[in-house]
Amino acid sequence: MINDWQSLFARLEDLLNRVEQHIPIPPRAPDWQNHHAFRWCKSDKYTGFQIVTHPHGIRLNDLQGIDAQKQQIDRNTQQFLHRKPANNVLLWGARGTGKSSLIKALLNEYANQGLRLIEVEKYDLIDLPEIVNYCEQHPERFIIFCDDLSFEQHDASYKALKSVLDGSISAPPDNVLIYATSNRRHLLPEYFHENLQAHTVGEEIHHGEAVEEKISLSERFGLWLSFYPFSQEEYIAIVRYWLVKFGVLATEETWRREALQWALLRGSRSGRSAWQFARDFAGRMT
Repeated sequence: MINDWQSLFARLEDLLNRVEQHIPIPPRAPDWQNHHAFRWCKSDKYTGFQIVTHPHGIRLNDLQGIDAQKQQIDRNTQQFLHRKPANNVLLWGARGTGKSSLIKALLNEYANQGLRLIEVEKYDLIDLPEIVNYCEQHPERFIIFCDDLSFEQHDASYKALKSVLDGSISAPPDNVLIYATSNRRHLLPEYFHENLQAHTVGEEIHHGEAVEEKISLSERFGLWLSFYPFSQEEYIAIVRYWLVKFGVLATEETWRREALQWALLRGSRSGRSAWQFARDFAGRMT
């Protein structure tokens, strides 16, 4: 009889060990004091916050050619840090124009004032309610960073984002904002046939249901910042800034043509292309 019980206990212990391997480890409280940037990670064995040990070092002063957008998001962020009313922000427009870098730079400016940045991938946005509830319990000021967003119509993560922004029965916490970037103004694909569903009542234009649904998500962001491709001279000015930053003392005549060819080959006069060219040129010249 004793041997039977021992055998049963051994089998139960083995069963528990196997089950535990498939139970996610509960999120651990991160070190909010000594770390400022985090990623929300989700796997079979662990779901929670991962510390970003080496955040991007970009500063607001490094971002050239987007002064108006910089001023608006900086003002909004300062309002947030000073516990004044502030808006969720959607940064949309041309690729490589500084949308993501602007959010990273805000962390470097204001981390010592309690700002914390949590990056959440698109496919993990379904966990947003859980992330927001966790942040609400802490005194720091949190920006949830969602980069390069785009959704399909019935995407579950789209519904989660919509709910957290302004569509849930519970009010969003005052220590959490969402800053998102996208190449699309309305975050969802737009089709020509949807515009055909629009109709007029008197002098008012009423969109079709599909368009209204797409607009309803982006409208939940209180502040929209638009980014456009740079002109040739704006692009050259950004190249010039980064070459000085990298310690290159060459005259503009020695690199201007190369810089323009670099942008032409990439089909983009963007801040990213300017930075990449400056790195390449500085690497060859220094």
